[in-house]
Amino acid sequence: MKRFNLLLPAACVALVLAQGAWAQRARTVSEPQKQDANAQSRPRTTPAPTTVKAKYEGGVFGYNKRQTGTLTFDDASHRLVFRDKLGHEYISVPYTSIAAVYGDTQSRRPTAAGVLGGASLYTLPALLIKKKYRYLTMQFSDPDTRVSGTTSFKVDSKELLNSMVATVGQKADLEPRGEAYVRKAKNTSATP
Repeated sequence: MKRFNLLLPAACVALVLAQGAWAQRARTVSEPQKQDANAQSRPRTTPAPTTVKAKYEGGVFGYNKRQTGTLTFDDASHRLVFRDKLGHEYISVPYTSIAAVYGDTQSRRPTAAGVLGGASLYTLPALLIKKKYRYLTMQFSDPDTRVSGTTSFKVDSKELLNSMVATVGQKADLEPRGEAYVRKAKNTSATP
């Protein structure tokens, strides 16, 4: 009987380990299926509107103040323009100076939830409250000052963010890489 009591747990452990090893086996995928998977992984997005409500979060040299305003595609001048609440042009980024564009999402606790979390009665529920903030992030190289940087604009929804990333990437002639768009470096070496 003692021997049976030792063998039963050992057999159960062996069965569990065997199932885990089976689930971790390598899968083989042929080359045409990989290409189809990459094409299907990029969701179809609608073009972004010409003007979008956004909040400038900083990043452009000399413009440190965070402001609420609008992002506008100025196709006539080939640039992306941020205008403040009064409609004055605050920042413009030429399409040719954009090196990369991608969407970023951060999950943070709103200020009101932090204040409620300070009260002892509401601490636990307030700690569970989180909100997602979505940012259009661009890496650029300013041709006037030869300064490179990263700037971001907060937008309202995930769909709007995805369409903004795709539209900026297309207008700036960037190539898709994963969920981002990047400008590939030009090959400067000349081969005879």
